Amino acid sequence: MPLICRQIIATALLSLLMLAPYAWSAVTGEEIYKEVLEGTALYDDPELDAYIKKLGAEIISVSEMAGEEFTFTLLDSPDLNAFATRDNYIYVNRGLLNYVSNEAQLVSVLAHEVGHITRKHVTGQEGKATGAQILSTIAAVLSGSNEVYEAGMAYANSIIRGHGRRNELEADEAGAEYMAKLGYAPSEMISMLSIMKDYESLQKDRAKAKGASKQTYHGIFSSHPRNDSRLRTVVSKANAVKSDETRDNGASRYRQLTDGLIWGENFLAKEKKPERFSNMRLRVRFDFPKDWKQNANPKPFMASGAPEDKTATLKMRPIARTSQTPEEYLYNYLKVSQLKEGKSIAPARLKGFTGILPGGDKGPDSRIAVVYYKLNAYLFSGEVTEQDAFIETDKLFITAINTFRPISSREIAGQKPKTINYVKATSRTTFDGLTKALKLNAVDSQDLRIINGFYPSGEPSAGDWIKIFKQ
Repeated sequence: MPLICRQIIATALLSLLMLAPYAWSAVTGEEIYKEVLEGTALYDDPELDAYIKKLGAEIISVSEMAGEEFTFTLLDSPDLNAFATRDNYIYVNRGLLNYVSNEAQLVSVLAHEVGHITRKHVTGQEGKATGAQILSTIAAVLSGSNEVYEAGMAYANSIIRGHGRRNELEADEAGAEYMAKLGYAPSEMISMLSIMKDYESLQKDRAKAKGASKQTYHGIFSSHPRNDSRLRTVVSKANAVKSDETRDNGASRYRQLTDGLIWGENFLAKEKKPERFSNMRLRVRFDFPKDWKQNANPKPFMASGAPEDKTATLKMRPIARTSQTPEEYLYNYLKVSQLKEGKSIAPARLKGFTGILPGGDKGPDSRIAVVYYKLNAYLFSGEVTEQDAFIETDKLFITAINTFRPISSREIAGQKPKTINYVKATSRTTFDGLTKALKLNAVDSQDLRIINGFYPSGEPSAGDWIKIFKQ
């Protein structure tokens, strides 16, 4: 594209960025939620998710919006961030939990985000940023210019930062007040700020070493310098409404719930396709037809999926196998003498058998299959709501069944992410010693110091609980 054309397009689209606040002003919290989950998976830890929801509910109970419904969501993202959007949605990244050391620090983050909502800061603000970000991406694509994209993102970030300078302090005031009412020490908000600033410093140093610029904006306490007198004043004022029921910082509870928390990229989640059923306990997987959705099923080890219109379903469940052949097993299980188009199959070189079970007067035909792996017989059932749709849908059933295969130990080992684990320091424990013992590189060593609150220097004392990396 000629340079003059690029400049015209860039100018036009960057002008549109100024209108982004209005273009996205009607976006709902639920719509944003769906968009967020399109790009980032939920973190699969029911106990930790319930813990965050419980803490969130306690904060709401002492806020100006007590009794109103809030949605707290734990995202499987390594980024150190938490944010709030309209309609009372609050998001916490799994990566943030890596850096938090106790329950009170986590509460300080959640209370801060609740403060943004109770102080009416999120109405329209996230829409402005989203609109600007999307338009900046469109501008980059159409103009072929990375500079256009960077200019757009700079504008989007300026919206957020502009929102922050005034409103962040209000959210801090609200959050510190909620903490005090619940019996937590509001000063933990300052300790959380220190962690954030250490993280920012490290990211900037790493970017500088690479000769690159690094955006370290993460929203939480973003407008404060490390020793911000404004935040200290906020904390001091909050102590005036402190509850008589003083709580400890909850370090033990937090440690118990986050032991084993994934550090960095979760490769298992990253590589997992939306249509892929994987079960690490059974060590098997298969792929549903493209664009089908997996259905939640209360039964353990039951897989079920269907297209958007729900006109078909494919189910799989394991049953204890016998000494029978797959063909004999299927006939005996179904209590039939034969199946239409019955034939042997061998997905991933495993023994199996499949055929069509006639529906007759009871309804449409269905695809039935069984595959043997170790001690289980994996029974597949593909069903349609209308007989006319069976022939074409059956092709999808067969393709899906043939994707069934074991997950190898090598595969699991190659994708196994690092986790955070806790150990007690001894009188001889040093971070240099831990770096050698854990075979960490320089980057991991610096991260190890930050997540333990010893960046850039310092050593743990004997008896201190400290975080380490495991794989």
